[in-house]
Amino acid sequence: MDAFIRFTNQSQGRDRLFRATQHACMLLRYLLESRAGKEAVVTKLKRLESSVSTGRKWFRLGNVVHAIQATEQSIQVTDLVPRLCLTLANLNRVVYYICDTVLWVKSVGLTSGVNREKWQMWATRHYYYFLLLSLARDLYEILLQMERVARDRAKREKSARDPPGYSVVTDDIDWLQSFLLLLFRSLKRHPPLLLDTVKNLCDILIPLNHLGIYKSNLGVVGLGGLVSSVAGLITIVYPQLKLKTH
Repeated sequence: MDAFIRFTNQSQGRDRLFRATQHACMLLRYLLESRAGKEAVVTKLKRLESSVSTGRKWFRLGNVVHAIQATEQSIQVTDLVPRLCLTLANLNRVVYYICDTVLWVKSVGLTSGVNREKWQMWATRHYYYFLLLSLARDLYEILLQMERVARDRAKREKSARDPPGYSVVTDDIDWLQSFLLLLFRSLKRHPPLLLDTVKNLCDILIPLNHLGIYKSNLGVVGLGGLVSSVAGLITIVYPQLKLKTH
């Protein structure tokens, strides 16, 4: 209960909850649209999705400050590759939130001289760059984890005088099986890295679709957004599962 109270007291937590609701509505709408007699339900889901999306904009108004702080923190990271990836990613996130704020100002009628389509495209593009750089950081961390797991396995095999499990492969199938097993063990050992990678992979489906790089249907985007939101909720309720910077 204490964890739930802490979660609901955070604007980020409320935003994640609203986001999960928004994408759940999107997924349900996709599943029901083709069914006869569900027009009224689909309409209600569409209205709820729109209302939740509008509410989320209020929670994101101060996020540009958090993104700037995250950029300052990422500059202090000791490892060069994560420092470069995180700093560039957070800079793109700053631009994304600036664009998002301008779009909010336009939506509430505070200004009329804003080209909504242009600013929406800028926001989507910088969100895409942010996710690409975040995934590059995830990939780097995964490779480090795989190297550690393989090294530990080699030490155990050497001490036990067993034949190595990863060093020699006879064909492509053996290599692929060894690689996937190593990847599985690496992510199993590091749950925060697994959650962050899943979240970013699911999130990137949205800008890929909006930019026309890889078109997906409403169901795929909704499912990806829902899974990503649940992963984000887990890291907020259980902060120890959030991927740390070093």
